[in-house]
Amino acid sequence: MLNLLSRVRFNIPIRFKLLVTQLLVVTTAVGVITFTMARLFHTDKTAYVHDLTSVMALQTAEESSALLRTYREKLQVFARVMSAEDISPDQKSAMLKKLFEDFREFVMITRYEGDRERATVYDAKTLEGVGLSKDQFLAARRANPLPFERIRGGEVHVENSTLSGKLPVITLAIADSSGGDGKGDVVAAVVKLDSLIKLTGRSRVFDSFIIDEKGVLLAHADVGKVATHAVMKELPRLTELRGGGSLGTTVEYTQNGVDMVGGFGRVEFAGLVAGVQIPSSAAYLTARSLLNSLLWVSLALLMAAALVSFFWSHRLTRPIEELSNATRVVGRGEFDIHVESPARDEIGALADSFNRMAHELKTREEALKEAHAQLIQSEKMAAFGQLGAGIAHEVKNPLAGILGYAQLSLRKVKDGDPLHGNLKIIEKETKRCKNIIDNLMKFARQEKVSFMATEINQVVEDAVAIVDHQLTINGVKLEKELSPNLPGIMGNGNQIQQVLMNLMINAQQAMEGNPGTVRLSTALADSSRIEVRVADTGPGIPEEIRAKIFEPFFTTKSAGKGTGLGLSVSYGIIRDHKGDIRVESEQGVGTTFIITLPVKETDTENDVISEEA
Repeated sequence: MLNLLSRVRFNIPIRFKLLVTQLLVVTTAVGVITFTMARLFHTDKTAYVHDLTSVMALQTAEESSALLRTYREKLQVFARVMSAEDISPDQKSAMLKKLFEDFREFVMITRYEGDRERATVYDAKTLEGVGLSKDQFLAARRANPLPFERIRGGEVHVENSTLSGKLPVITLAIADSSGGDGKGDVVAAVVKLDSLIKLTGRSRVFDSFIIDEKGVLLAHADVGKVATHAVMKELPRLTELRGGGSLGTTVEYTQNGVDMVGGFGRVEFAGLVAGVQIPSSAAYLTARSLLNSLLWVSLALLMAAALVSFFWSHRLTRPIEELSNATRVVGRGEFDIHVESPARDEIGALADSFNRMAHELKTREEALKEAHAQLIQSEKMAAFGQLGAGIAHEVKNPLAGILGYAQLSLRKVKDGDPLHGNLKIIEKETKRCKNIIDNLMKFARQEKVSFMATEINQVVEDAVAIVDHQLTINGVKLEKELSPNLPGIMGNGNQIQQVLMNLMINAQQAMEGNPGTVRLSTALADSSRIEVRVADTGPGIPEEIRAKIFEPFFTTKSAGKGTGLGLSVSYGIIRDHKGDIRVESEQGVGTTFIITLPVKETDTENDVISEEA
């Protein structure tokens, strides 16, 4: 029995192993964290609350200080514009209007010269929106004048100036020495409290506030308290904090009969203090609530870990299963397969490598099929060339007879006879047919490749004579522009003729029956090279395949078209002649093949260089 069990092997999927492993890890981690946090809350909850209130008070103080300093810098910008004497009133008005649009916290700016109001600008739209006016703010200021001497002495003055709960504001006053009298003016701004109130109202558990040196609320989550200029009573003595001692402190005190834990931080701006307080009972209740929340979070994490582990293990193993199935498909010789793998890891890289392998195998299989078809087509063209050469030889003899009889008849007919013109036409066209057949036989003749002194213009003429009729019946006009007195080249005229014929027929086939023009031109590129251009007005070659046209077996033609030589063979012929062939093409305009060949180094007409074909 034991022997039988030892031979039994249980097949456990990888995803199950991953699931169990991740669950064990998460459960252990969550258990340790929960136990540690429970002990921490049980033994140190009081110290934790003290530290938390202190940190929150200091953070509120720092952010409040940064915000008020920003307001002071913006107020200085207003002051410089209001005191500027080198700009026109219209320009100054436009600049102030733009400043109110950019600094939306500012409601009103008043400049004082001595104790007297010198100028006031304000955001009328904001005041009208809350049912207030400039005069109400100025009247309140006159009833509660600013401490001008202290402000001119360098102090920054901040006080609660709220007149309506719809628009809680503070007054920020600073000294400005840019005034015209040189004694230093005072600039006071009425600034919205939206940002400071938002800052003090971020916590739902702690009661945050900002007070001035008299204990008057400047910012509080309860806007009603700010609107009534409430004073925070029964707070601990904060003289040391305002006097520049410690940055923050945490104390326990009683307020309205309720035990409180409070943290206070120096704002370091105009003697302000930021405070954060919470009832002691609520602080302990919060600790218990936090512990309960932690337990629920632990359970949620455990469930989430189970779901994520199942999903993740499935995500890891599924691509492996797909790769396994795909390899079996490739093993049957089916290469048209693609494995999807959204992962960007080792498995994804393996899937990409497999897809590239399958694509390469499919491409090579198609290339082999195409090469086989090309070989069959080449055999057919070779047989056709031999048959054409035989037919041309048979046709040449009757043409010679027709030409002879036409020439004999011309001797017997006088110049003025009507038959004389007809016989001349017969003689001319018979010679033309004989010339075409001679070129065709020379083209089809199998010969040893030899390089000799060759006139490039004559090679062009021979190639044109063969393909002229084919291009004409397909609506393609053939033009020539041959430069006279070109130096000779060392080459094989028959091979170069094959290249030119291939390019001309390719151009005609690319036009697909549409009328067009093929233009052949020769010129001297420089003292050592001759340039031959074959240009057409066809559709052009797309840029994405332009670099592949000289590759073996690459073609965009349907089966049965072309001469069977291919641009790859043409490229090889020109390279054998120590020349170069390149293409210039623009879609919708046409294509130009440019062939450059070296000129003959000597003028010896009987120079011959032979190569094995």
